[in-house]
Amino acid sequence: MKNIILTTTVFLATISLTNAVQAANPEHLRQLLATKQCQNCDLTNAGLVLADLSGANLSGANLAGANLSRANLSGADLRGANLNGAGLFGANLSAAKLGGANLGSADLRSTYLGNTEFTGAYVTGANFQGAVGIPLQVATADEFYAWGVAEAQKGNQQQAINYFNQAIAIQPEYAGAYLARGFSRYQVLDRQGAFQDAQTAEKLFTTQQNATGIQTTQAFIKELQTPYTEKVSAGQPSFTDFFSSLGSVLLQFLPF
Repeated sequence: MKNIILTTTVFLATISLTNAVQAANPEHLRQLLATKQCQNCDLTNAGLVLADLSGANLSGANLAGANLSRANLSGADLRGANLNGAGLFGANLSAAKLGGANLGSADLRSTYLGNTEFTGAYVTGANFQGAVGIPLQVATADEFYAWGVAEAQKGNQQQAINYFNQAIAIQPEYAGAYLARGFSRYQVLDRQGAFQDAQTAEKLFTTQQNATGIQTTQAFIKELQTPYTEKVSAGQPSFTDFFSSLGSVLLQFLPF
């Protein structure tokens, strides 16, 4: 019996010690919430969901594993901070300074990144899907393209167009991005924009000798040129059906 009690006591002590090692420094946490000044603080795994940290000085702070989901970090100084594995889902990081910060494997989905500084930041493994205002330097053309396809498949066409725009800005000859943007533009009733994108995509695919791309784009152009009344009288499928059948083809153009 004594052995069982001793073993249990040692086990609980070990768990307690582990949690203490992994938890944020409580004094530092109180300091941050009271003053918004916590330079070089230890805030490992801190729970800061919905916290108002606008303009806070967190430069050099250790925020590894911290939960900052939907926190307001607009204008915050996070230069050199360790945000490895941090949860920043839906956080407002507009105009925040993240120069030299470690954002490896951080969850940045649906964040707001307008005018956010990322100079020298480490972003490998970070998830930016659904984020608004992603700077071009933190993602590749293929990543923007993949995010655009994902948003288009969910029906978020305007966000998809924004991602395709960024893919094209990085890689102006990204034929698949033009084609995909054309699909999304048609979905938001921008027929002229869709046709222009389709023509550009066809030219690029032809230059690149991409048979699948040429075939897909020509089918799209034919769909655009066929009046709706003719489709109805001929019993042809709707554009929604056409888009659904070809939507998966967009994935073939990743990576480019």
